Amino acid sequence: MGVGEIFREYFVNPILYNTGYNIVNTLTYAIILGLAAMGIFKVLKKLNVKYDNAFFRALIPYMILGAFSRALTDATIIPRTFLTVTPGIYFMTFIITFSALLIAIKASEDWRRTFLYFGWALVGLDLLLLITHLDKVNLTAEPLKYFIPFLLVAVGVIYALSKRIRLIEENSYIFYAHFYDATTTFVGVDFMGYWEQHVLPRYLIDLTGTAAVMYLLKFTVLLLALYIMREIQESESDKELMDFIKMVIFILGFAPGTRNLLRMLMGV
Repeated sequence: MGVGEIFREYFVNPILYNTGYNIVNTLTYAIILGLAAMGIFKVLKKLNVKYDNAFFRALIPYMILGAFSRALTDATIIPRTFLTVTPGIYFMTFIITFSALLIAIKASEDWRRTFLYFGWALVGLDLLLLITHLDKVNLTAEPLKYFIPFLLVAVGVIYALSKRIRLIEENSYIFYAHFYDATTTFVGVDFMGYWEQHVLPRYLIDLTGTAAVMYLLKFTVLLLALYIMREIQESESDKELMDFIKMVIFILGFAPGTRNLLRMLMGV
């Protein structure tokens, strides 16, 4: 099998035919994400962008924008292309976010507020697209009767654990984001007839017979990753990098979870 055939088999066809991820493209995308994150970190550092709470809050609408746009693609409201499905949607969302950030920095002294408002305006455009194409969706509140109670239990578990385990307490927002994502996967797969696209979660769901295994998987991976990050952190410079990585980890939980929830609510 030549390079072109390998590329088509493991990267192009899964996007064209929506067959989910495989080991090859999963590992490749993970490496690309890691390298891209390091590059973005260095660029933001040159721009003197601090990863404070104000900046984090300003990023929220852009996370929602990527998730919302991805859900609208599932509903065929936005055309399905390599740039509107994973992983291309991450690239497009980054380009939009970074461009908005540069414009905000150049245009305003209070650039965080400008950046925040521009992000919500873009989310508003996605909402307008949905409203003007309601014929392509089947809005339903049915997923909420499963999602809300299971999310409350998941949040309660993290809250209780945060009172006993300092590592969880210090990073509770990350655990909340990923348990939110796990809840959408659990509800979608076990109650709404969806299927899991990622390799390891799909294997574990098939093995156990339930997507509830996502809670254990995410808890284990997060606890291990955050423990390693804490152990290797030695300087203030390391802390800044670790804070950035934590922000990326948060996005990898919050954005897919939001896309899953929106997709279920749109009935697509």
